[in-house]
Amino acid sequence: MQFSVVILGCGSAAPTLGRRPSSQVINIRSHHFLVDCGEGTQIQLRKYKIKFQKINQIFISHLHGDHVFGLIGLLSTYHLLGRTKSLEIFGPLGIKEFITTQLRLSEAYLNYELVFTELKLTEKTLIHENTVVKVYAFPLKHRILCHGFMFEEKPTERRLQMAQLKKHKVSIAYANSIKSGKDVTNEEGQLIKNELLSKDPPPTRSYAYCSDTIYHEPIADYVKNVNLLYHESTFLENLRDRAEKTFHSTALDAAKIAKLSGAGQLLIGHYSARYLNSEPLLNEAKGLFVNTLAAEDGMIVEIQN
Repeated sequence: MQFSVVILGCGSAAPTLGRRPSSQVINIRSHHFLVDCGEGTQIQLRKYKIKFQKINQIFISHLHGDHVFGLIGLLSTYHLLGRTKSLEIFGPLGIKEFITTQLRLSEAYLNYELVFTELKLTEKTLIHENTVVKVYAFPLKHRILCHGFMFEEKPTERRLQMAQLKKHKVSIAYANSIKSGKDVTNEEGQLIKNELLSKDPPPTRSYAYCSDTIYHEPIADYVKNVNLLYHESTFLENLRDRAEKTFHSTALDAAKIAKLSGAGQLLIGHYSARYLNSEPLLNEAKGLFVNTLAAEDGMIVEIQN
């Protein structure tokens, strides 16, 4: 079952010819979530053939422009496309004013409802849940209020073993009970243990998104044992002073958090425009954490069990 991350933009600050600012789409079993919405996000959605209407929740890490300047345009396009279903926006305290002020001053209106959840968190907190996923937010350490997001897949049902149902003379009518983990009675009145009739579901998967932040060790606890960790890597180590001054991380910082957290895989991004090629950043991170990928616009990363 699908659990993938589509990189719409992996650059920092201003857009360049090769990179858009931060934006990603998370696809978990056909549930689509937009994370950050830098300038040009809606163009990237079209370019990579992601249907706008599949997105019902948007998560904004913070209010710096390279993470949010594409949002008002996307909301306007939804209106022009005839959207009527409500849209949920999760973001830092101030996100509602940020959007409603633009709508008010431009005398614009929307055909659909915006439902805002404003965040100002000091610990990891569940902020959204549906049938397939739980989404948590947690504090990052940046120049302004900023949060990371953790997507944790919910377990699927147990897997029926049809040959075993036949062997133990169990009616298929009990399928739902068996998949939910219950023992059942067969045609001869005998109680048949669930483990004889079904197998465990696949292990659940998780993804953590850590946008702008200085190196901050508590993040490792928030994302403990995550399958895939995205962590900003704006600079190389030789610009550590610049990273600390701007409350950003180096590629080595990202690798340190990945190692401390026990992450399965690290995905770096949010590169400074001074790096036309991500290879130096990738090499720096891989020096400490081998299982590292470098994000590029249009990349799709499948999260495995």
